[in-house]
Amino acid sequence: MWRRSESGLPCGSRAMMTAMDDPSGDDVPAAPEDREPDVRFSYANERTFLAWIRTALGLITAGLAITQLLPPFDFVGGRRLIGLPLIALGIAISVVSFSNWRNNERSMRRGVPLPRSPLPVVTAIVVSIVAVIGLVLVIVEGGAK
Repeated sequence: MWRRSESGLPCGSRAMMTAMDDPSGDDVPAAPEDREPDVRFSYANERTFLAWIRTALGLITAGLAITQLLPPFDFVGGRRLIGLPLIALGIAISVVSFSNWRNNERSMRRGVPLPRSPLPVVTAIVVSIVAVIGLVLVIVEGGAK
Protein backbone atom coordinates (compact mmCIF):
# COMPACT_ATOMS: atom_id res chain seq x y z
CA MET A 1 0.00 0.00 0.00
CA TRP A 2 1.27 3.48 -0.77
CA ARG A 3 1.93 6.02 1.94
CA ARG A 4 0.25 9.34 1.27
CA SER A 5 1.63 12.78 2.04
CA GLU A 6 -0.48 15.51 3.63
CA SER A 7 -1.55 16.60 0.16
CA GLY A 8 -2.84 13.09 -0.56
CA LEU A 9 -0.16 12.36 -3.15
CA PRO A 10 1.97 9.24 -2.91
CA CYS A 11 5.34 9.52 -1.11
CA GLY A 12 8.60 7.67 -1.52
CA SER A 13 10.29 6.12 -4.50
CA ARG A 14 7.01 4.75 -5.86
CA ALA A 15 5.54 8.24 -6.17
CA MET A 16 6.48 8.43 -9.82
CA MET A 17 4.39 5.41 -10.77
CA THR A 18 1.54 5.86 -13.24
CA ALA A 19 -2.07 4.94 -12.70
CA MET A 20 -1.58 1.61 -14.44
CA ASP A 21 1.19 0.71 -11.98
CA ASP A 22 -0.87 1.54 -8.88
CA PRO A 23 -1.97 -1.78 -7.43
CA SER A 24 -4.66 -0.19 -5.24
CA GLY A 25 -6.18 2.11 -7.86
CA ASP A 26 -6.53 4.88 -5.23
CA ASP A 27 -6.63 8.55 -6.16
CA VAL A 28 -4.20 8.36 -9.10
CA PRO A 29 -5.50 10.03 -12.25
CA ALA A 30 -5.68 7.80 -15.34
CA ALA A 31 -4.41 10.54 -17.65
CA PRO A 32 -1.15 12.37 -17.00
CA GLU A 33 -2.14 15.70 -15.44
CA ASP A 34 0.05 18.27 -13.82
CA ARG A 35 0.20 17.79 -10.06
CA GLU A 36 2.51 18.95 -7.34
CA PRO A 37 5.28 16.36 -6.87
CA ASP A 38 6.60 15.33 -3.49
CA VAL A 39 8.82 18.22 -2.39
CA ARG A 40 11.70 15.80 -1.73
CA PHE A 41 11.81 14.90 -5.42
CA SER A 42 11.74 18.56 -6.46
CA TYR A 43 14.59 19.35 -4.05
CA ALA A 44 16.60 16.35 -5.30
CA ASN A 45 16.06 17.51 -8.88
CA GLU A 46 17.24 21.00 -7.93
CA ARG A 47 20.33 19.63 -6.12
CA THR A 48 21.21 17.59 -9.21
CA PHE A 49 20.87 20.69 -11.39
CA LEU A 50 23.10 22.69 -9.03
CA ALA A 51 25.68 19.87 -9.01
CA TRP A 52 25.83 20.02 -12.81
CA ILE A 53 26.23 23.81 -12.64
CA ARG A 54 29.16 23.37 -10.21
CA THR A 55 30.66 20.85 -12.62
CA ALA A 56 30.23 23.30 -15.50
CA LEU A 57 31.89 26.10 -13.52
CA GLY A 58 34.77 23.79 -12.60
CA LEU A 59 35.31 22.75 -16.23
CA ILE A 60 35.19 26.35 -17.47
CA THR A 61 37.61 27.46 -14.75
CA ALA A 62 39.98 24.57 -15.50
CA GLY A 63 39.85 25.32 -19.22
CA LEU A 64 40.59 29.00 -18.67
CA ALA A 65 43.45 28.19 -16.28
CA ILE A 66 44.94 25.71 -18.73
CA THR A 67 44.78 28.08 -21.69
CA GLN A 68 46.06 31.10 -19.76
CA LEU A 69 48.31 29.89 -16.94
CA LEU A 70 49.86 26.57 -18.00
CA PRO A 71 53.38 26.91 -19.41
CA PRO A 72 53.31 26.46 -23.19
CA PHE A 73 54.08 23.08 -24.74
CA ASP A 74 56.55 22.67 -27.59
CA PHE A 75 53.51 21.62 -29.59
CA VAL A 76 51.90 24.81 -30.91
CA GLY A 77 48.35 25.19 -29.58
CA GLY A 78 48.77 22.42 -27.00
CA ARG A 79 47.22 24.43 -24.19
CA ARG A 80 44.23 25.33 -26.33
CA LEU A 81 43.86 21.71 -27.41
CA ILE A 82 43.37 20.77 -23.76
CA GLY A 83 41.56 23.85 -22.44
CA LEU A 84 39.04 24.75 -25.12
CA PRO A 85 37.15 21.42 -25.06
CA LEU A 86 36.78 21.79 -21.30
CA ILE A 87 35.35 25.29 -21.68
CA ALA A 88 32.99 24.10 -24.44
CA LEU A 89 31.87 21.16 -22.29
CA GLY A 90 31.21 23.51 -19.37
CA ILE A 91 29.06 25.73 -21.56
CA ALA A 92 27.14 22.73 -22.91
CA ILE A 93 26.57 21.30 -19.42
CA SER A 94 25.24 24.62 -18.12
CA VAL A 95 22.69 24.81 -20.95
CA VAL A 96 21.68 21.13 -21.05
CA SER A 97 21.46 20.81 -17.26
CA PHE A 98 18.75 23.48 -17.14
CA SER A 99 16.83 21.68 -19.86
CA ASN A 100 17.20 18.41 -17.92
CA TRP A 101 15.96 20.07 -14.72
CA ARG A 102 12.92 21.46 -16.51
CA ASN A 103 12.12 18.14 -18.23
CA ASN A 104 12.50 16.21 -14.96
CA GLU A 105 10.22 18.65 -13.16
CA ARG A 106 7.63 18.35 -15.93
CA SER A 107 7.83 14.54 -15.84
CA MET A 108 7.41 14.46 -12.07
CA ARG A 109 4.38 16.74 -12.27
CA ARG A 110 2.80 14.50 -14.89
CA GLY A 111 3.72 11.27 -13.11
CA VAL A 112 5.65 9.83 -16.07
CA PRO A 113 9.11 8.23 -16.01
CA LEU A 114 12.03 10.64 -15.94
CA PRO A 115 13.85 11.14 -19.26
CA ARG A 116 17.42 9.93 -19.55
CA SER A 117 20.19 12.51 -19.58
CA PRO A 118 23.12 12.46 -22.02
CA LEU A 119 25.28 14.55 -19.65
CA PRO A 120 27.09 11.76 -17.75
CA VAL A 121 28.17 9.93 -20.92
CA VAL A 122 29.15 13.09 -22.82
CA THR A 123 31.08 14.44 -19.83
CA ALA A 124 32.96 11.16 -19.33
CA ILE A 125 33.87 10.93 -23.03
CA VAL A 126 35.08 14.53 -23.36
CA VAL A 127 37.08 14.48 -20.12
CA SER A 128 38.66 11.14 -21.12
CA ILE A 129 39.64 12.44 -24.55
CA VAL A 130 41.11 15.63 -23.06
CA ALA A 131 43.03 13.53 -20.51
CA VAL A 132 44.48 11.35 -23.28
CA ILE A 133 45.49 14.44 -25.26
CA GLY A 134 47.12 15.90 -22.15
CA LEU A 135 48.95 12.63 -21.49
CA VAL A 136 50.25 12.48 -25.07
CA LEU A 137 51.41 16.11 -24.90
CA VAL A 138 53.24 15.50 -21.64
CA ILE A 139 54.90 12.33 -22.97
CA VAL A 140 55.94 14.05 -26.22
CA GLU A 141 57.19 17.06 -24.24
CA GLY A 142 59.23 14.85 -21.91
CA GLY A 143 60.77 12.91 -24.79
CA ALA A 144 61.85 16.08 -26.63
CA LYS A 145 64.08 17.27 -23.80
